[in-house]
Amino acid sequence: MVVLPSVRLSAQDMSKYGENAEECVKYLSYYTEYYKQKNYDDATPNWRIAYKLCPATCSQNLLIHGSDLVSRLIAKNSKDAAMVAGLVDTLLTLQDQRAELYPKYAATALNNKATYAAKYLSKDTKRVYGIYESVIASLGDKTKASVLFNDFKSAVDLYGEGSLDTETVLNLYQRNIEMLDAIVPASDIEKKQISDFRTNIENLFISSKVATCDDLLALFGPRYEANPNDLALATNIVKMLSLAEDCNSNDLFLNAVTTMYKLEPSAAAAYYLYKLHSSKGNVSDAVKYIQEAIDREDSDVKQDAAYLYELAVYCFKNGRSASAYEAASKVPAMDESLAGKAYLLIGTIWGSAACGGDEIARRAPYWVACDYMNKAKAADPSLTDDANRYIGQYSRYFPPAADAFMYDVTNGQSYTVVCGGMRATTTVRTVK
Repeated sequence: MVVLPSVRLSAQDMSKYGENAEECVKYLSYYTEYYKQKNYDDATPNWRIAYKLCPATCSQNLLIHGSDLVSRLIAKNSKDAAMVAGLVDTLLTLQDQRAELYPKYAATALNNKATYAAKYLSKDTKRVYGIYESVIASLGDKTKASVLFNDFKSAVDLYGEGSLDTETVLNLYQRNIEMLDAIVPASDIEKKQISDFRTNIENLFISSKVATCDDLLALFGPRYEANPNDLALATNIVKMLSLAEDCNSNDLFLNAVTTMYKLEPSAAAAYYLYKLHSSKGNVSDAVKYIQEAIDREDSDVKQDAAYLYELAVYCFKNGRSASAYEAASKVPAMDESLAGKAYLLIGTIWGSAACGGDEIARRAPYWVACDYMNKAKAADPSLTDDANRYIGQYSRYFPPAADAFMYDVTNGQSYTVVCGGMRATTTVRTVK
């Protein structure tokens, strides 16, 4: 049996509990005691009475606890659609009340409202989108990253239904990305979460094919012609065209990148010039500009590592193996997350090297290739299958023991390989 406490308050204290102060205080006390004991079945009806009798300004807990109790009721009555609909409306109203009456906690309340909308109203895309947009309009830079992602996702869904046009979704994408970038994370965990949501929005934008290259050219072409020296516009055009498939070799992209580079030289501008020249097959210019992006002080180490890996891949594809090897070799020390991919690439470079010299010298690169494949799977276990496949291919070309003996080379011996501007020390391995 639960013994509920009696409550005695002064007249002044009672004033905040409204016209039915005594009844308000009584039911507040009832539900609170049950709630503390996690007796939610008995807490709920008493909370309902308290909520009707008491002004919401008497205690923020009336709204916080109420949200919890109503959420439990929704779960308990999940098969009763009509009841759930009413309960969800109540839950959302509680968040609005908390935001209005306790402005210090408005961000928490409205972000919670968006979260509840995502959870309980996912089938009503238009309503959910409206809630997200109202939350974002109210909170601005206090909007949670997850809300910004869900907002864009709902916009893409509405676009698919024909309820939103291309320009609206494009503007929404740009706004939400900018808002994500403006969030100051409180911890490394939150920083990663924000980064993940940003990546998810970009991936969703690309996969949804909201805007084709032609759509973007039609939208941004006239804007650029009207303001060819607008740095913000040029930067935005470059970002948007870069996201669309095969949309970085047109005149608008060239002009916008040139504007960026002219008005504010930066690592990003140099990188986009690399993208432009690489798409046009201008290998020397492409390499020059991505190297400039790497060398500039306004790019951080992790970004430089990503650029270096991209440079290595580009050089390898264009027959510049020594340059590819040099670039890829710098990556692991700069970003451990790219180490496995860098080692795999280096192994591939060595495995494709055509070296002169005697029989051993021509086969020695395969030893180095296998060394790097082993490094790749040690650094990134997800690459194990690919690395093992390459090892299987390359090990077939190890020299026979008899041939190695003829050149005074034996298993386990240290061997230095010099080939095509590359140099590595490895271990002799033979096959019978």
